[in-house]
Amino acid sequence: MEVKGHNGTVVWDGAFVTIRRTGFLARASIGKGEKRIPMTSISAVQWKPAGALVNGFIQFTVGGGNESRSKFGSQTTDAAKDENSVIFLKKQMAEFDALRTAIESAIVQRSNPPVSPAPDNLAQLKQLGELRDAGVLSDDEFNAKKSEILGRM
Repeated sequence: MEVKGHNGTVVWDGAFVTIRRTGFLARASIGKGEKRIPMTSISAVQWKPAGALVNGFIQFTVGGGNESRSKFGSQTTDAAKDENSVIFLKKQMAEFDALRTAIESAIVQRSNPPVSPAPDNLAQLKQLGELRDAGVLSDDEFNAKKSEILGRM
C-alpha cells in the first residue's frame, strides 16, 4: 500500500513502514531521503484528521522514541518537523485513514497471536489404543491416559 501525502509518501508492505521524502518541501523540513521502520518497532499510530482549513497527519510511535506533547494549535506544525510523521491534505485523508486502519490491525494481530487449536482427542485415543495393542502401554496406563483425555472433551 502506497499513500502520497503533502510532505512525504508512506509505503507499507506488511513488514516495514517506509517514509519517503523527495523534493523541495522535504529538504526544507526534515530532509530528503527514506526511513524504514520495522512493523515490530511500531507501538502506536497517532492520527489527526484534516479539516477545512488545516492539514492532518499520521505519526508512527516507535519504542524508545522521544515523543513530546504538542501545545494546542501546534500539533500539525510539530508533526511537520517529526521524521516519523507525514502531513496530508483533506483530499488525501481517506487513503491515509485506510493505511492507518491496516497498520493498526497489524499491530493488534501482532499482540494477539492466533491460538493454536486443541489437540485432536480422538486421534490421541486411537494412538493410545495402538500403543496398548502393541504392548507399549499397560491396560492401567492406557485407562489412566484415556480418562485424562476424555476429561478434556
